[in-house]
Amino acid sequence: MLTMSSALDRCRRYYADRPAVIDREGRWTWAEHLDRVARLAGGLQALGVGRGDAFATLSRNTFRNFELLHAGYWMGAAPAPVNIRLAPPEIAYILDNAGAEVVAVDAPFLGLLEHEALARWRDRAIGVIGPGDETDTDAVRPEHDYESLIAGTNPTGLHEAQEDDTAILFYTGGTTGRSKGVPLSHRNAVANGMQVGHTVGVFSDDVYLHVAPMFHSADLLGTGFTLMGSGHAFLPAFTPADLLGAIQDRGVTWTMLAPTMIILTLQQENLSRYDLSSLRAFLYGSAPMAAEWVERTLKAFDGVELIQGYGLTETSPILTLMSHREHVEAIESGNRGRLKAAGRPIIGVDMRIVGPDGREVPNGESGEVVVRAPNVTAGYLNLPEENARAFRDGWFHTGDVGRMDDDGFMYLVDRKKDMIITGGENVYSLEVEAALYQHPAVGECAVIGIPDSKFGEALFAAVVPQPGQTVSADELVAHCRERIGGYKIPRQYAFLPELPKSAMGKILKTALRETYSDPAAERETVAR
Repeated sequence: MLTMSSALDRCRRYYADRPAVIDREGRWTWAEHLDRVARLAGGLQALGVGRGDAFATLSRNTFRNFELLHAGYWMGAAPAPVNIRLAPPEIAYILDNAGAEVVAVDAPFLGLLEHEALARWRDRAIGVIGPGDETDTDAVRPEHDYESLIAGTNPTGLHEAQEDDTAILFYTGGTTGRSKGVPLSHRNAVANGMQVGHTVGVFSDDVYLHVAPMFHSADLLGTGFTLMGSGHAFLPAFTPADLLGAIQDRGVTWTMLAPTMIILTLQQENLSRYDLSSLRAFLYGSAPMAAEWVERTLKAFDGVELIQGYGLTETSPILTLMSHREHVEAIESGNRGRLKAAGRPIIGVDMRIVGPDGREVPNGESGEVVVRAPNVTAGYLNLPEENARAFRDGWFHTGDVGRMDDDGFMYLVDRKKDMIITGGENVYSLEVEAALYQHPAVGECAVIGIPDSKFGEALFAAVVPQPGQTVSADELVAHCRERIGGYKIPRQYAFLPELPKSAMGKILKTALRETYSDPAAERETVAR
């Protein structure tokens, strides 16, 4: 069976004495880890979480978050990781939409339960508090305590899931301004773990460091390492020093980083003082890196493989990979343009570039990227119209525009409509615009991404005030903080008498990008 429950059973039987978790708090073998997982699963069942139900997690990257994920697989329930950077009303929407029975809340986020939007979840919250975790003494203390739940419950037996059962429920930004639930089946998750593991080479003695947020589908890159009984380590928050220290102290062999993280790490002055001899490979994703940074990375991490990946939440997540060898060949041959590619489709992925008529276009021509593969979700949660648009005739229409060259490399030409990628986070402009429009002084607005040396793209808002009214950038930032996550809030603004529009009245965001991609263009900027 291609299920994560059977994968955990294999780890229990074949890798019992191998390290599963390597953390500051301690080390647990797969036998010890799965004993805690089985007890946690029993505790969740006692709180009303049954097979086929969903439960939510609001957590940093920690081994307890890892246990919650595996407890879901173990008992046949679906964990629904929630973006910790969202505002309380956004979190409440996801909890309701997922039909979560309980929510496990990491110590730093217990204060969110004070917000009225989350008030009714207080008696269904599990406080995930570890030794040394600091909590606000005035914050709500959930009735249920994570470690007490494990200590006070007998291990529950493994539930053998079916391949088409939902293994995990991710939420991704939607064009309607609401997050879309993306149920990934056990077959989806296992298939991509096997696809990636086969392509890059994963071994039982690897140690995978979870740096990508565990509420993000990018964290599923760790699935291949679970399938092989590898070890797992966790970075609760990224800084270059913490990343390098974790690699050194925990014998990390593999990790995934956003390009922004790599660039910041390369700027660390004392990089050479860390022992990084255990590291053998890392994958970067969300955007290509400039050739100059690729060269600097290859030099700074000599002997470490550099791999690029492209994918989506809907694809569990990886679709294409560019190998280390292909990076080196592009540099050595002078074919630096190859580094702009997202790589080749991995084994099992059928990818085509199609025109508006749905027919495949010749190599070199741009069109929509469509795929079919065992790692593609069956559809969005309770969104029949969106499913009819995106899933047609067995193909998933990604909404990304790309082109294929004669060597099978896929190049992304444009991102999903209205999507901005800032610091590795996907932000949909319509969602941000919806928040801005709630300010009474905003008549029209358009949000775009503009180049940023640190974050890849920065959010920029062009605003037309209501007649006779004025509004400042500081006011709009404060206004948005109450409605959307901080990383979605534009920090750069232009206040205009009108927005550029087509003859049909459509706002021309391409014209705004052309103007405001120039750093010299006038704007109001609010510090982060």
